[in-house]
Amino acid sequence: MLTVVPDPADRDNPGPSSLIDEIVREGARRMLAEALAAEVDAYIAQFAAERGEDGRRLVVRNGCHQSREVLTSAGSVEVTVPRVNDKRTDPATGERKRFASAILPPWARKTPKITEVLPLLYLHGLSSGDFVPALGQFLGSSAGLSGPVITRLTETWRAEQRAFAERDLSGVDYVYLWADGIHVNIRLEEHKLCLLVMIGVRADGRKELVALADGYRESAESWADLLRDCARRGMRAPVLAVGDGALGFWNGLREVFPQAREGRCWFHKTANVLAALPKSAHPGAKKALAEIWGAEDKTCARAAVKAFGAAYGAKFPKAVAKITDDLDELLAFYDYPAEHWVHLRTTNPIESTFATVRHRTKVTKGPGSRAAGLAMAFKLIESAQNRWRAVNAPHLVALVRAGATFTGGKLIERPAEDAPTEAA
Repeated sequence: MLTVVPDPADRDNPGPSSLIDEIVREGARRMLAEALAAEVDAYIAQFAAERGEDGRRLVVRNGCHQSREVLTSAGSVEVTVPRVNDKRTDPATGERKRFASAILPPWARKTPKITEVLPLLYLHGLSSGDFVPALGQFLGSSAGLSGPVITRLTETWRAEQRAFAERDLSGVDYVYLWADGIHVNIRLEEHKLCLLVMIGVRADGRKELVALADGYRESAESWADLLRDCARRGMRAPVLAVGDGALGFWNGLREVFPQAREGRCWFHKTANVLAALPKSAHPGAKKALAEIWGAEDKTCARAAVKAFGAAYGAKFPKAVAKITDDLDELLAFYDYPAEHWVHLRTTNPIESTFATVRHRTKVTKGPGSRAAGLAMAFKLIESAQNRWRAVNAPHLVALVRAGATFTGGKLIERPAEDAPTEAA
């Protein structure tokens, strides 16, 4: 694994932080202290009327807990949490009630944003044993990031990933599906770790991770195994699946979900076309390709394809063939709501999530852990998933599943062949 070797001198004498960093940390400390004090005051005020037999309040302040360092996005912040003496008892159990801060739980030593950084470091090729010195130098302190803490975190994430991989899928309907293979820096014996990722759009328009597994170089059998497992757990065939044309995914999809329609990712396709052209032709080719995927409707897109062939077919037939050979799949998104086109023409939800860890030049020097790599990737996607927005016009997703017809991106209320014949 790649190793971070901190300077021993820096470890013993870290040196002064920049003035800006100190101001940010002091501001964060003061705001956190005020928020914690306000939370305690509100809790005490809520039960101010409750008194014991001696007439004294049952809920009062009782000094402060011992100060501790908490790792935040602003760095290490020393926090002193007010203590509450709550003498009330639960009538059902007879146990003393306790105040629990919603802002800073009793055993919190780091904010969720810090735990999001750890999967990124691992997938970049950094050993989990190097997290403490790496983040310690970056944040100004390694408090709360000891080796045992890192081990407990990774074990928890592994358990969460295993539970996710075994969950029931019969209660969720994924109408659209994106699939892609992600190669990251974790080297497993002789091969790099390849993550097979599927993200779906639920009937209510929300995006959600469907499946995550490790595979052998995106092979057809690896994808087929993943799709079979999803089907076994109750997954329904998607209406449209979008991915790179080179994926072994398509063979597996045709076997497991033959009724699903195939769509190709224009991001990958554009890169493939440009690779078959000289650099001098790239600006014009990019513009011509944009005329295809950005057309008003499928008819205009086909006209743009003919124009692209006329412009580049004579000199660069291989580049044109990359479009014409997959034309139906590349234009498949035009048969769905226009509001969904921007989502369906690429695998962007997967690309953007892994943009910082894929296609790196440096790889780990020693064998990594397959289970840890999967767990870290799962946590990375889980964190990103909280920020994903629903597709445009989410109410139309259910209509797509119901088999509604869309022409030029617009809903056709009643297809012409079903319309009643008017009396003469």
